[in-house]
Amino acid sequence: MSEHELPSNWGRWGADDERGTLNLITDEVRERAGREVRTGRSVSLAVPIRPAPVLSGPFPPRTAEESPVQQFMMYTGSPAFAHADVMTVTNHHTLSTHLDALAHIPQDGQVYPGRPANESVTMGGVVHGSTAAFAEGIVTRGVLLDLGADGPVPADRVITGRDLDAAEERGEVRVEPGDALVARFGWVRTRYRGNPMPGMSVDAVRWMHDRGVSLYAGDLSDAYPPSQPFAMHGVALPRLGMPLIDAVDADELAAVCAELGRYSFLFVAAPPRILGLTGVPVNPLAIF
Repeated sequence: MSEHELPSNWGRWGADDERGTLNLITDEVRERAGREVRTGRSVSLAVPIRPAPVLSGPFPPRTAEESPVQQFMMYTGSPAFAHADVMTVTNHHTLSTHLDALAHIPQDGQVYPGRPANESVTMGGVVHGSTAAFAEGIVTRGVLLDLGADGPVPADRVITGRDLDAAEERGEVRVEPGDALVARFGWVRTRYRGNPMPGMSVDAVRWMHDRGVSLYAGDLSDAYPPSQPFAMHGVALPRLGMPLIDAVDADELAAVCAELGRYSFLFVAAPPRILGLTGVPVNPLAIF
């Protein structure tokens, strides 16, 4: 692959593949991941969501500050014999930790691995590259690369493969094929407010491709204003078939890793088993 050629997994696992880099999570990888559990300590990477009550009717979120979840309380009489509610969820929202399916972002009218986008995503839902690929959950070894260990990554910084190498060296850890990569920029409290933000470069995506990363989860992914192309949503997701978990909170994870002196763990993501979507909320767990 030349320096300027974009990495791709199209055709690697067949023309009908919907799992992408999740194919790298073999039974052997899961068995190796299980050996990471030594104390049983668990850390969530999900951002807490406070639902917005719907009293007069549903509404689309208008700003990044509005809740991605709207809650309808169901009145069951007085005295109530049960309490229940209905939720509407905006999946690809900056305040919601969510897992992007491979059909989420097309490239040149195609979705991974080169299927026509207009045949893959219809008015009735996604028929190729949907959340069906996540129905069995994701269990693998996770590695935290704490890019913001010395403070938040500067807004004008674009992360390269060399930066990822340096983060490995600091954590005395190495990303292996099939691993989930968790990246912390240190921006969980200040991101997505319309200001410039750092992000991954295409060079970093090549690094992930070479290392065999199965999934990316980060408090940030693509830089803003965007570079061309979007490294994670424009290359990793549609070309590599790498599922992305957007808007994670890795601050507690970083603190626990520093406390324990280890930056690898069992990574578990078990989203709702809802098929045919472009993305789904998820609560990723790191278990030590």
